[in-house]
Amino acid sequence: MTAEPQRTVHHDGVDESFESDAYLAKRTLRSGSAGWVLLAGLGVSYVISGDYAGWNNGLAQGGFGGLAIASVVIAGMYLAMVLGMAEMSSALPAAGGGYTFARRALGPWGGFATGTAILIEYTIAPAAIATFIGGYVQSLNLFGITDGWWVYLFVYALFIGIHLTGAGEALKAMFVITAIALVGLVVFAVAAIGRFDASKLTDIAATDAAGASSWLPHGYLGIWAALPFAIWFFLAIEGVPLAAEEAREPEKNVPRGIIVAMLILIVTGATVFLLATGALGANALSDSGNPLVEALGDSGAAKVVNYIGLAGLVASFFSIMYAYSRQTFALSRAGYLPKNLSITNARKAPVLALIVPGVIGFILSLIGEGATLLNMAVFGAAVSYVLMMVSHIVLRRREPDMPRPYRTPGGVVTTSFALIVACIAVVATFLVDPFAAGLTLAAFAAFLVYFGVYSRHHLVANSPDEEFAALADAERDLK
Repeated sequence: MTAEPQRTVHHDGVDESFESDAYLAKRTLRSGSAGWVLLAGLGVSYVISGDYAGWNNGLAQGGFGGLAIASVVIAGMYLAMVLGMAEMSSALPAAGGGYTFARRALGPWGGFATGTAILIEYTIAPAAIATFIGGYVQSLNLFGITDGWWVYLFVYALFIGIHLTGAGEALKAMFVITAIALVGLVVFAVAAIGRFDASKLTDIAATDAAGASSWLPHGYLGIWAALPFAIWFFLAIEGVPLAAEEAREPEKNVPRGIIVAMLILIVTGATVFLLATGALGANALSDSGNPLVEALGDSGAAKVVNYIGLAGLVASFFSIMYAYSRQTFALSRAGYLPKNLSITNARKAPVLALIVPGVIGFILSLIGEGATLLNMAVFGAAVSYVLMMVSHIVLRRREPDMPRPYRTPGGVVTTSFALIVACIAVVATFLVDPFAAGLTLAAFAAFLVYFGVYSRHHLVANSPDEEFAALADAERDLK
C-alpha cells in the first residue's frame, strides 16, 4: 500500500499534494523519441493543412490586398512568438508547452488559463480539418462515400489507434505524410505558374467601405477581418514544445525544430496564397472548399494535387491530435484536469488524453461548419498567444538569471510585438463570427470556473510543471 499523499497549501492559494512514485510512473512519456528534424516535421505537419484549405475564405473578408497585409502582419507575429517560445522551451522543457511557461510566470490561474486556451484550439482544429477531409473525400468520390460523418469517424478512430502505438512510431508516420503533402505543394506551384494572371488578384469589386479600392475591396476594416484566416497559415506551430519530454536534448532540438518549421511555412504559405489567387481569381477562390485544386482547373496536376491535398489535411489532423493529447496529459498529470486522463499505456501513450478530446472533436465535426470551427480554434489560439507572450516578458523581467540555452533575438521587444498583434487577433475573431467567438469564450469561462471551484484544490506538487514553479518560488523566497 502507498501512503496517503501529504497535503500542503501553496502560497498562491491552491492546495497541492505530493503523489507517490507509482502515480508518476503511470504517467510517463517515452523520452528520446525525436531529434530536431522530426520536431521540424511536426511543426510543419501541424500547419500544412492550412495551405490546402481555409485561408482562402479570408479573401471574402479583405480581398487580396487585405488578406496579404493581414498575412504579413500575422507571419511577423508568429515569427516573433516562435522565437519567444524557443527561448522558453529551452529553459523549461516539459510536455505542458505554453501551459508550463505560463505556470512559471503567471501562477496557477495563468497556467491553467493558457493550457485551457491551447486545449480548446487543439480540440476544435481537428474537427474543422475533419470537415475539410470529408469534403476532399466526397469530391474524389472515394469508396462511393457521400456522407461526411463516416469519414470523420474513420479518421478519428484510425489516427487515435496509431497514436496509441507510441510517440516514436506516430511521429515517423506523420513525417512521411508531411513529406508527401510538401511534394503536393511543389506540384501545385509548378502547375500554377503557367496559369498565373496578376489581374485576377484584384477581381473582387470594391464596396463603399472606408478605404475601399480594387486592392482593398472591403476597405481598411477588411484587413482586420482577414486576420483570423491569415492565422490559418500558421495555426498550431506553437505545439512543437509539447514534444519536449519525448525529444532528445530538448533544450537544443525544440528551439531548432520550431524555428526551421516556421521558416518553411512562411515560404509555403506565401507561395500558395499568391499563385492560387492569381490562377483562379480572388472572387472565385474566396468561397472554395478545395482552392488549390480549383485553381488548377481540369488538369492532370489538379488531380494529383487533389489526392495529395488529402495527405496534407491528414498530416495536420494527425499531428494536432498528438498536440491535444500532450496538453491534456500535462494538465491532468498536474491535477488541473481529472487525473485519469494522464495515465499512459505500455507504449507510453496517454490513452484517455487521446480518446476524450477526440470524441469531443468528432461531435463538433458533426454539428459545426468548417469556417465556424476554424474561427473557434483561432479564438483559443489567439488567447493562448497573448498569455504566452506575457509569460515571456514576465520571465525576462522577474527571472533574468534563469538558464536560457537559447535567447530570443530582440528580447521582450520581439515578444511585445507578438503580444500586440495577438490582442488584435482576439478581437478580430468577434468581428468575423461573434457567435462562434462568444461560444468559445463561454467554454473557456466554464473551464476557469471548474478550476476555481474544484481542481485548484487538487494539484500535484511533484508533477514536473509544478516543480518548475516551486523551484522558482523557492529561489525568490531566498532572495
